[in-house]
Parts: sequence; C-alpha cells; structure tokens
Amino acid sequence: MNPYIRLALYFVNFAISMYALSAINFNKLIYPNKTMQTQILLILCSMALSYLATQFLLGLDLSF
Repeated sequence: MNPYIRLALYFVNFAISMYALSAINFNKLIYPNKTMQTQILLILCSMALSYLATQFLLGLDLSF
C-alpha cells in the first residue's frame, strides 16, 4: 500500500480518537492539579487507539 495513504490513515484516526476521547471526563479519575499528566495520558491513549484502528482498516481485504 502507498505509504502516503497509510500515513494519512494514521493522522485521520488520531484526530478521530482525540475527538472521541475528549468526551471522557478524566478529571474524576486523575488526582487534582495534574493537568499535564492528564493531557499526556489523553495523547498516549489516542495514539494507541488510532494505531489499533489503522491496523484494523489496513488489515481489511477489500478486493472483491
């Protein structure tokens, strides 16, 4: 597969997963006044979720 398409899929899935994870209220799970760590956790979770989603989409065999 074209590496540019693969890279575009990673970025699109990263944006979608950031948008989806922003709906979760991490403030109830994290200690107060730990905003930097909370943002890092959000970015790492988003990266992991986007990697899994991209690998799933690339693994689909769409040739009929």
